[in-house]
Amino acid sequence: MIGSAQLVVFFVLSLAAFGLQAWALVDVATRPAAAFPRAGKRSKSFWLVVVGVAAALGFIAVPRPIGLGLFGLFGLVGIASVIAAIVYLVDVRPALQPYSGRRGPRGRSPGDRGGW
Repeated sequence: MIGSAQLVVFFVLSLAAFGLQAWALVDVATRPAAAFPRAGKRSKSFWLVVVGVAAALGFIAVPRPIGLGLFGLFGLVGIASVIAAIVYLVDVRPALQPYSGRRGPRGRSPGDRGGW
């Protein structure tokens, strides 16, 4: 009983970690390459490799029947791959926002200060 509950929790956490890594990978891939040096960050190809490897390791860590279940979420490799995606999402992604040509929250462009 407890063993199966632990397996379900582990499976859900692994899927959530992989979802985070996949989101980071898609976000890196859709950003313009020129935005990275403008924001003072490493190149787009660097982040594609880092987040791509993280997503691949995250997929491998997801238990069967979806992934291979090799490393485990809380092993050193699993934690490092989650950290790589988190670093991109909380540090690099916000720095790229003004240079990506995308509209900000609620349809406002990054240069729009709003007001009356």
